[in-house]
Amino acid sequence: RELSFFGVKVAMIEPGYFKTGITSKEMFLRTLRKVWDRANPEIKETYGEEFLASYIKMTDIMEKKCSPDLSLVTDCMEHALTACYPRTRYSAGWDAKLLYLPMSYMPTALVDAMIYLNSPRPAKSL
Repeated sequence: RELSFFGVKVAMIEPGYFKTGITSKEMFLRTLRKVWDRANPEIKETYGEEFLASYIKMTDIMEKKCSPDLSLVTDCMEHALTACYPRTRYSAGWDAKLLYLPMSYMPTALVDAMIYLNSPRPAKSL
């Protein structure tokens, strides 16, 4: 907004889950395992093996939610770059439109509570 006085327009593209190298199950598991192996024993004890197992299980769910159709994102990029009147925000994918965009307008405390209730708990949590 500060740069709008200089003729700069910013368009935000907020995608949902898509199959890319970043969301690759193998890459995610490799990185997760590397971080877990480097953690000190006290951290591992605090979180527990069940915490790690639940994150590994979440990769299966994440992989199923990822859309293989990257054209949804590239179409948003094309529109943002070539349109006479580009939008300020683009949501690519149904999960972005129906879940993440509405969550961005909700009160932070409510979103935090929703995420908290659906997240795995460490073994020695309160």
